[in-house]
Amino acid sequence: MSTTTTAPRKIRELPPLMTLTDAAATRLRQLYESGEQGKLLRIGVSTKGCSGLSYDMSWTDAPAPTDEVVRDKDLTVLVDRKASLFLIGTVMDYETKALASGFTFVNPNEKGRCGCGESFHV
Repeated sequence: MSTTTTAPRKIRELPPLMTLTDAAATRLRQLYESGEQGKLLRIGVSTKGCSGLSYDMSWTDAPAPTDEVVRDKDLTVLVDRKASLFLIGTVMDYETKALASGFTFVNPNEKGRCGCGESFHV
């Protein structure tokens, strides 16, 4: 009699939902300590723009039941649960350029961006 056993499948670990670069953490810390003290940044995805999706950031006083709580570099950022599938593995950065500065997202799920860079699709 012959029996075969199958080794248990290894479950591949998902990347973190979102991480912050040092520049993003520094800027977010400044915002949390100044005008937005006591609030939390919520990141979501909304439908708009040429490519269909756009990052949406807003301030809130407390996490909602539909928020995923992301902790990185001793900071807390909220991610709208509806956006989490679009954002898995995203790195949030803060860039300062000659004429503009702001948060940017390096999202491995993006398949393309519109020409102006304001929206993306997956």
